[in-house]
Amino acid sequence: MRISELQAKDIVNMHTGKRLGHVGDIDINVEAGQVEALIVGGAGKMMNFFNRDNEFVIPWTQIVKIGSDVILVNLYEE
Repeated sequence: MRISELQAKDIVNMHTGKRLGHVGDIDINVEAGQVEALIVGGAGKMMNFFNRDNEFVIPWTQIVKIGSDVILVNLYEE
């Protein structure tokens, strides 16, 4: 699977049903050759490159399923 394919999918929190956005970046452990986390851009606006305050990280262990249109994650909000 390519990064561009992941970026096209909506990320949805299974716990709340809330749409979280799209994949903005991926954290990769080069030594282990594994994806560690997905980084979700906050507002999803163009030119959000310089505003990284709204980004958040979803650990790979919290990803439940990657489907054809959606990535399901299990995040508990406090």
